[in-house]
Amino acid sequence: MPFVTTRDGVDIFYKDWGPRDAQPIVFHHGWPLSSDDWDTQLLFFLQKGYRVIAHDRRGHGRSAQVSDGHDMDHYAADAFGVVEALDLRDAVHIGHSTGGGEVARYVAQHGEPAGRVAKAVLVSAVPPLMVQTDANPEGLPIEVFDGFRQALAGNRAQFFQDVAGGPFYGFNRDGAEVLNRVVDNWWRQGMMGSAKAHYDGIKAFSETDQNADLEAITVPTLVLHGEDDQIVPIADAALKSIKLLKNGTLKTYPGFPHGMLTVHADVLNPDILAFIES
Repeated sequence: MPFVTTRDGVDIFYKDWGPRDAQPIVFHHGWPLSSDDWDTQLLFFLQKGYRVIAHDRRGHGRSAQVSDGHDMDHYAADAFGVVEALDLRDAVHIGHSTGGGEVARYVAQHGEPAGRVAKAVLVSAVPPLMVQTDANPEGLPIEVFDGFRQALAGNRAQFFQDVAGGPFYGFNRDGAEVLNRVVDNWWRQGMMGSAKAHYDGIKAFSETDQNADLEAITVPTLVLHGEDDQIVPIADAALKSIKLLKNGTLKTYPGFPHGMLTVHADVLNPDILAFIES
């Protein structure tokens, strides 16, 4: 399997499909998943002639289960390590959820300064800040994330089943059709990763203030968010992010859940393609 070794010695697994001379699209997955969560998008954009790259975040999927570095700075630096190793230029970076935070920090601190990024797409993304603070009173109370940590430490397998089978895809809504194999695939990806990485990652996705990252980004950035996102509520995420971006475009989807890239790929993929080709 292909790996890139980061400057601090962490082996990062990646997929790299398609023509080497095609424009690259780099996909950044959400917590606690892996690059497998992008299967539908990888195949869609590959068929459109793009080079598609996706990596497993440190501690997730097939990447090394190291003890430390499970924070947004390391996530972004690891992504830059992959980009440098593959010498990707004029790339479009697409991030979902925690991966959206990774994209924002990568573009602001690595991609734009190195002149390697063309556009960015933030889907159901965690920026600018999830947790409630004096400066962010609309955020979720820290007790919510403490509950995540307690549930993960107590019974990670059951916690992951409950998240995927409930709010992540909106399967807890009245009349929703539960797609059991989608739930199984989410659980499979999560359980491949490190409990330590997942535990530490809760702090990374909930307490990282990314206002400055968003303000620093100048490349065209598409912000997509479901209006029924129960994991990253839209009011404290996309609706704030779009006000901080210098060159942002916002599109929201009534009734769509956090995991809309999977259960509504038929809608999201063409919208992302149109933005890339615009």
